[in-house]
Amino acid sequence: MAGTTDESRTTGAALGSAVPSPAASESANAKDAEKLRFIEEMTSDVDSVQERVLAEILARNAGTEYLSNCGLDGRTDRATFRAKVPVVSYDALQPYIQRIANGDRSPVLSTRPVSEFFTSSGTSAGECKLMPTVEDEHDRRQMLSSIFMAVMNLYMPGLDKGKGLYFFVVKPETRTPSGLMARPVLTSYYKNEQLKKRPYRPYRSYTSPTADVFQSMYAQMLCGLCQRHDVLLLGAVFAAGLLRAIRFLQLKWEQLAADIEAGTLTPRVTDASVRQAVAGIIRPDPELSRFVRDECCNGDWAGIVTRVWPNTKYVDVIVTGAMAQYIPILRHYCGNLPLVSGTYGSSECYFGINLRPLCDPPEVAYTMMPNMGYFEFLPVDDDDEAAGDGEAAPRKLVDLARVEAGREYELVITTYVIY
Repeated sequence: MAGTTDESRTTGAALGSAVPSPAASESANAKDAEKLRFIEEMTSDVDSVQERVLAEILARNAGTEYLSNCGLDGRTDRATFRAKVPVVSYDALQPYIQRIANGDRSPVLSTRPVSEFFTSSGTSAGECKLMPTVEDEHDRRQMLSSIFMAVMNLYMPGLDKGKGLYFFVVKPETRTPSGLMARPVLTSYYKNEQLKKRPYRPYRSYTSPTADVFQSMYAQMLCGLCQRHDVLLLGAVFAAGLLRAIRFLQLKWEQLAADIEAGTLTPRVTDASVRQAVAGIIRPDPELSRFVRDECCNGDWAGIVTRVWPNTKYVDVIVTGAMAQYIPILRHYCGNLPLVSGTYGSSECYFGINLRPLCDPPEVAYTMMPNMGYFEFLPVDDDDEAAGDGEAAPRKLVDLARVEAGREYELVITTYVIY
């Protein structure tokens, strides 16, 4: 990870470049303007925000077993935290986490009740891990997505005039011995009541109902086809998920066309809630059915996204990190539509947003939002430096406000749940 020693200047320049004229800035509504001001406030004095966030985390978790074992004694300053609380891996915290999973309700890692466990994808370390979370973490993560849309509206005004076709993919859930749910963070988000009760935003008027893999994908694709002229943004969280949706269209277009022509939903979709959601959208439409058949029957899938959803302004999909390998095939299907990677996060914590969302994928950079957690950085390029006795010198943690451009770091996080 490369950073900058002047994040506030970088943030201001990025936001400034998104406002080419007064007319463009006037198109942002009052709520968007408030969110843009929030970005400026958070990034203008990063060090102060980080100091406050750390104090909040330590104060609210002062009574936990973990911090007591570290000998913090209720102190919340950065120097004591650095001196007393070691940098550890998941393995060191796993015994504490397992106790919570087994039913220990004492304040082990958090003074707030653990509401569920997020499971990691395993893409980073090759194995699935349990990460406890608390109820207000959903609000924090949803806030990050919300402020990114304020940035996006600067670059692409008019998103409130249509809908988003966003493919939701839920994964299997399990329960720990204590009865707490364990599931991927996105599955938790899609099934959380907050998604259904979130404040109305025109560009978050999704065509997609939620539910099992075939039934859910079939219903989402059918709704997306029926409302194809309303779709202004299309996507999935990860590039692989969007490609899975396109592959689904390649395999199921005949059945989809038949359902559109008849105005009915295939009996293979048995989930009552999904059938109810689709019933409010599907109507007999022979013309649309012919269009789907004509577009899909000849095997020409180049640019299929722009042909089927002609008003799409951009593709909302993560194409950084491991997902970068899918950029060429996405270009094949999506033509010249911008591929927008909006937010940067993990199962443990969400980190930042892309202030230049229309840049080319290889140029994507994320601005860390210092209110999301306490962030420290471990220089990777110090690995080769040796002390005078020939042994590797210990690496010193660097604060978010003091990272240097051009250097590579490992990210060390302290979340509102202490792990």
